[in-house]
Amino acid sequence: MKSKLMKQWSLAAALILAWQSSAWAHAFLDHADPKVGSTITHSPAEIKVWFTQNLEPAFSTLQVQDASGHEVDKKDAHLDDKDKSLFKVTMPPLPSGTYTVIWHVVSVDTHRTQGRFKFTIK
Repeated sequence: MKSKLMKQWSLAAALILAWQSSAWAHAFLDHADPKVGSTITHSPAEIKVWFTQNLEPAFSTLQVQDASGHEVDKKDAHLDDKDKSLFKVTMPPLPSGTYTVIWHVVSVDTHRTQGRFKFTIK
């Protein structure tokens, strides 16, 4: 009886660990520049978004939209040469307003995540 109970507990522990490791395998937003929800005083030259995992660039997108939903970035989103968890897009000079950064990314282990955040230029 004890042996059977030990096997069941071992199996349960293994399943929990396997589930947790797969949950951690997604690329989630870690931080950004400009910061999520921030108000800045000048137009940024580029938007930088760091993720918790390296990204697969062929299946990932990053764009910036104005309050009307028009894309305002230079449409050149790319991974940093040295840090494959850093996604960047260059920006033209922007007027004051609120902007939305939208990302759809695939981590190198093929998990897809997406999200958005806003920042404001005063």
